[in-house]
Amino acid sequence: MAAARRGIFSRGSLRRWVRLGALVAAIMIALPVVLTMLYLPPVVRPISTLMIKDLVTLQGYDRQWVPLDDIAPVMAHSVIMSEDGQFCFHKGIDLGELRGVINDALEGEATRGASTIPMQTVKNLYLWNGRSFLRKVVELPLAIYFDALMPKRRIMEIYLNIAEWGPNIYGVEAASQHYFGKPASQLSRRQAALLAVTLPNPAARNPAKPGPGLKRLASVIERRAGKAGAYVQCLD
Repeated sequence: MAAARRGIFSRGSLRRWVRLGALVAAIMIALPVVLTMLYLPPVVRPISTLMIKDLVTLQGYDRQWVPLDDIAPVMAHSVIMSEDGQFCFHKGIDLGELRGVINDALEGEATRGASTIPMQTVKNLYLWNGRSFLRKVVELPLAIYFDALMPKRRIMEIYLNIAEWGPNIYGVEAASQHYFGKPASQLSRRQAALLAVTLPNPAARNPAKPGPGLKRLASVIERRAGKAGAYVQCLD
């Protein structure tokens, strides 16, 4: 028995495990890098890791891809003003917001979210849900790389077509049809704002039946989207 244990934990065995771990890590790093380049052409329609999970578990999902030009502009404006006000100006991460989160954490205060749209997009495309330090460490350089390679319009197009808006509901077209019975091209300012404020917690928020809190948030975003101006100029 002792000899068997020595065999399992021999130097040669340890080296094999280290090589295997290094190979897996290299694949995990290379895959997003390669896929990002493949996702550049508008004809490519990426799917998220959650959509893959739904397929693997035989649940299926509802997603109807639409080009950004076929989505009401106020939808993208509302998402920017709700999720990432500096979307048109940063390079994948919002350094100001990130510094604020780090300072809050060092001071022992509750941290706020600092995820940008590129960060959320790479998380949806390549990573896993749930808060973890490891995921953030991987997410930050991926977001910088993704933003450097992708035009802002393409980032927004991908994000709006893979974001989760409810159980097995992905993308703004499926969400618009499900909640409001109309295509995303016909969303009103109010409906766009309601969809935008649903994104942080789609499992608990229903844009078609908003509570008082969600209505208040939507009103704020609706006003901000109407005055977005330079904040959304990169989508013009």
